Amino acid sequence: MYDFDKIVDRSNTQNVKYDYREAYFDTTEVLPMWVADMDFETPDFIRNAIIERAKHPIYGYSFRHDAYFQSIINWQLRRQIWQIKKDWIMFSPGVVPAFNFALMAYTKPGDKIIVQPPVYFPFFSAIKNHDCQQLDNQLLYKNGKYEIDFDDLADKAKEAKMLFLCSPHNPSGRCWTKDELSKLAEICLENDVIIMSDEIHGDLIMPEFKHTPTASISDEISEITATTIAPSKTFNIAGLDTSCVIIKNEELRTKYQDILKKIHINSGNLFGAAALEAGYTHGDEWLGELMNYLQKNYDFLKRAIDNDFKTLDLVPLEATYLAWIDFSKTGLNDEEIKSKLITDTKLGFISGPVFGKGGEGFQRINLAAPLSVVEEAVSRLKMHFS
Repeated sequence: MYDFDKIVDRSNTQNVKYDYREAYFDTTEVLPMWVADMDFETPDFIRNAIIERAKHPIYGYSFRHDAYFQSIINWQLRRQIWQIKKDWIMFSPGVVPAFNFALMAYTKPGDKIIVQPPVYFPFFSAIKNHDCQQLDNQLLYKNGKYEIDFDDLADKAKEAKMLFLCSPHNPSGRCWTKDELSKLAEICLENDVIIMSDEIHGDLIMPEFKHTPTASISDEISEITATTIAPSKTFNIAGLDTSCVIIKNEELRTKYQDILKKIHINSGNLFGAAALEAGYTHGDEWLGELMNYLQKNYDFLKRAIDNDFKTLDLVPLEATYLAWIDFSKTGLNDEEIKSKLITDTKLGFISGPVFGKGGEGFQRINLAAPLSVVEEAVSRLKMHFS
């Protein structure tokens, strides 16, 4: 029903992925597969909702009505079997701002925050910008798969105020199991550590896997967890700056809401709200087709790397549309890998070290593009890395 093979010209639309290439890569010639948005058209039911609202000639101050909240409640129940309530749903213009707001609400300078590198790099700057200390609970890379070091986590949790959890994990593509999340959350519960759970990729799960919202594991765990979700990755609407923070605990919720009031950011985006409501109301079929297409892209990349590349390894993709490729067997250092990709191969990926310790030797590649684009990327890689 939906055409994911269609090539859409995104040039001169003020988008970061294409129009910011020269600033990031010092050239406009790279095939951009870096920023985590999709090259697929935003689905028609979302575009139609925005157009319909835009027909009214006044775009004044707005509020989020009951249908907005009900669409979130229904989506989480339908997709994640997680029963939430309207009062738990807070606003944020994005997941990254939400993590910053949480630091403002729940910490003081000098507090220690656990992260699990290699991980989404804005976590690091958020901690630094609020004068907190970063504790690395380094993920273990075993037999081509990432695992949580629970012994180290239990040790670090004794002195930590919060844990920044990325679930599903970016950049590795791990979809943490319920058992893994339960063990992690129990450690946090025992040590009074607040869990800030980034679940923005929670809808983007490969067919054989299942995402478990951390807060859904038990009533006790839900009381120490703030969950961030958004339609931005799911429906390719990151530019509309609309996401949610779901907080059951009344004290944590009040503290978070107080920060929004202080900086006067609670009103949100009129068109973002319309898009969220439409996506969470009508998006099931589109998401199903999207995940089937992303699986096809990943399968193509995996076959190519398994068969044609002796020096590259692909980490299994369980969730997200972000492939994590190990270049360490090339014998090149990170700057050499990056330079060769940009200058020779004309490919724009994200270099692994930006994701912190453990990112060395890796590159993150965005597979949310027409298959022809993925095929072109593989063809270019073959010329210089096979």
